[in-house]
Amino acid sequence: MGKTKRGKGSKLMAVADCTGLPISVCVTSASPHEVKLVEEVLKANFAPGKPKRLIGDRAYDSDELDRRFRELGIEIIAPHRRNRVRPKTQDGRKLRRYRRHWKIERLFAWLGNFKRVVMCYERYLENFLGFVQLGCIIILLRHYL
Repeated sequence: MGKTKRGKGSKLMAVADCTGLPISVCVTSASPHEVKLVEEVLKANFAPGKPKRLIGDRAYDSDELDRRFRELGIEIIAPHRRNRVRPKTQDGRKLRRYRRHWKIERLFAWLGNFKRVVMCYERYLENFLGFVQLGCIIILLRHYL
């Protein structure tokens, strides 16, 4: 497809609650790192308020991100990268919650049931984001009805 307004690809980022239901979704270019996009995802929140904890994978291991979110009152739980140079900041008690990260993967599996989301037919980012949000609405309606 070549280079588009979205870059060479798109990255779908989502935040889910403790049951795996979507709270916020965001679609951006695939080139920036996840640490730079976390705040943008939290701004696109469906639900009122902000989460107390945010569980992420190894890509979210950033002291700067921890500091920024601690000021907002959000605790980041992420395992450390293998090549971490600075001293560790996470202990085992907090990392036990990381076992629940499969629920966000389940959300992406639910979104995989919608062909328009899996196969990005849309050229424009707004159209693709609309179909992702429509898929999230359907997931929420199936859960609550």
